[in-house]
Amino acid sequence: MFQKKDYIFSETMGVCRITDVTKLSTKKGEPILYYIMRSVKDNSKVSYIPVENHSVVLRELISKEEARKKSESGIELKPLEKEEIEFVLKAQDIA
Repeated sequence: MFQKKDYIFSETMGVCRITDVTKLSTKKGEPILYYIMRSVKDNSKVSYIPVENHSVVLRELISKEEARKKSESGIELKPLEKEEIEFVLKAQDIA
């Protein structure tokens, strides 16, 4: 489980920061835990993703070493992959 203030990669939004982990009520009345995430590239983009049973791929960011290798590989990367590499290489402290 990711924590508040974690930076992660979302397949739909790119690099995001978990701004909160909160319970939201459902129609059945049982609260479900959700990640509230903001895009690093566009702070106006917010996404609510259930902590469990979500269909969107969420993962930790790649390492700086992996980012360097990918950026130097010459392989064509998707825009969100490029965004992640740039963020990781520029980040001084991801915590």
